[in-house]
Amino acid sequence: MSTTRKLIEALRERLGQADPLPSPPAIPRIQAPPARVFPTARTRSCYAEQAAAHTAAILGIGHVGTRYATDVVLQFQAELAVAHDAVHTVLPDDWAQSQGLLPLKSRVEDHHQFLLRPDLGRRLDEESLERLRGNAIQDVDIQPILADGLSAVATMGSGIRLLETFSNECRFRGWTVGTPMCAKYARVWLQDEIGETVGARVACILLGERPGLGTGDGLSAYMVYEPRMGKTDSDRNMISNIHARGIVPELAGRQLAMMAGAMLDQKTSGVSLDLSGLTAELGQAASGGYREPQRRVRLVETDR
Repeated sequence: MSTTRKLIEALRERLGQADPLPSPPAIPRIQAPPARVFPTARTRSCYAEQAAAHTAAILGIGHVGTRYATDVVLQFQAELAVAHDAVHTVLPDDWAQSQGLLPLKSRVEDHHQFLLRPDLGRRLDEESLERLRGNAIQDVDIQPILADGLSAVATMGSGIRLLETFSNECRFRGWTVGTPMCAKYARVWLQDEIGETVGARVACILLGERPGLGTGDGLSAYMVYEPRMGKTDSDRNMISNIHARGIVPELAGRQLAMMAGAMLDQKTSGVSLDLSGLTAELGQAASGGYREPQRRVRLVETDR
């Protein structure tokens, strides 16, 4: 009998309740685990095998009992962490100036407000508006704008390379290119006010796109002919997935210059822009049909 039980029985006797305590329940015998567990071989169904070739989504990942396999969980957590990090990274205040760019800022006051108020990210604050009027070249053919968008990581990664490639391609074609600039806390429609203020014929904003699983460093480029406030998404053309595993910045810069040329020739943009004559040069960017997915790159490798 344990010391605890002895103490309890002695206490019960002193209280006049000397009935013996019930016997403790019998502990069932637990079988020892097997020396080695042989899991089911990893296989992927025919459907998942074929479907995986047409999407960057994670398909046919299998399971162990009722749970995902460890390597699948690690991969998902790593990709989710990349997306979170990209969204929450803030472009430093002095970054634009350190890169030789004209620094601009939207009406957003901080990063939290930027995520909650897209409308404020579509207009410049007064200080930036004055800086744009006083320091930027006016009446240009093309006004490129680098911006943070939803991934400052992408902007600081390959943004300068894309900006320079696109600007050089435009100059090579004989067009005047506006002052290189960078906007903080920017949304796509900010290009309308900037382009209208400098009198650009075409405005192109290059900004970090919304991160997805496995892609936190992607840039998107939106272009609009005769930018002015009040333009809608149907007035714009865009190229997305600009990163090392998608459309590399050098190729994207050339494609954007070709698209700008079509806008200048046809004096329009958006759904009314005809890019059918540039299919060979633009590839999928000139087509409204099926678009090949980006190649999925694992961010975590496990030893098996």
